[in-house]
Amino acid sequence: MSAAAMERMLVTPEGVPLRLGVGTVGARFGALLIDLAIIVGAMIVLTIAALSTFFAIGQSSGELVLVIWTLGMFLFRNAYFLLFEMSPRAATPGKRIVGLRVASRDGGRLRPEAVFTRNALRELELFLPITVMIGAGARGVDGWIHLAAVMWCLVFVLLPVFNRDKLRAGDIVAGTWVLTAPKPRLARDLAEEAAPAAPGGFTEAQLDAYGVHELHVLEQALRTADRATLRAIAQRIAAKIEHERGFESDREFLAAYYQAMRGRLESGLLMGRRRRDKHDR
Repeated sequence: MSAAAMERMLVTPEGVPLRLGVGTVGARFGALLIDLAIIVGAMIVLTIAALSTFFAIGQSSGELVLVIWTLGMFLFRNAYFLLFEMSPRAATPGKRIVGLRVASRDGGRLRPEAVFTRNALRELELFLPITVMIGAGARGVDGWIHLAAVMWCLVFVLLPVFNRDKLRAGDIVAGTWVLTAPKPRLARDLAEEAAPAAPGGFTEAQLDAYGVHELHVLEQALRTADRATLRAIAQRIAAKIEHERGFESDREFLAAYYQAMRGRLESGLLMGRRRRDKHDR
């Protein structure tokens, strides 16, 4: 699928349109495999440590080890997803490796209850049917149980393939989606440049002078204002951010500042930060 087909226009509560990229099914599946490998690897280490402890104290019950493994796996994987997705990056190590993060579909801050809901649903979507299949095989349960568990798992696993925004059941219920994360730009050596310049020749400090509200106002001005109004706005912004305008026209300066500030605010939104206006610190 083309990159353009995965782009979505999100209008924030302030009325500012943002263009975002939805994570593909392949990228999400790859991230899940990486996370599961990390979880299983950690659990194997913990199991070996537990077995060593049991043998050391003279306990070797296989059923006890299985109970501890199952309970530990449940607690560890849920804590793993919850803690990482509640962090400022809103992404597990697997998602970070493939360049994804979780975000709220309404454009607001990702709330803890949304993270909890989407991960609680994962238990029903994936881990519960897998546990049933493993348990049924171990106890010689009728093959219909296996089939029912496989069908249950397939319905939820394939759900992102058949909806436009690649949402799984947990995303639909929690009001979240998985987006492509902005790639951080490495700052240059401080000896070379104290304030790295943003696109258009603006520094990050200059772009942080305004927030979402001012961005919306500037967009409206660029769409509707006359030349005299644009000149007044350009002079006011240039004075506030202490920028030497090197553009052929006031409209060109304002358009460049708008594009650079919009890109900065979009990156901040995906990282869980939002400035409502210039007074919001």
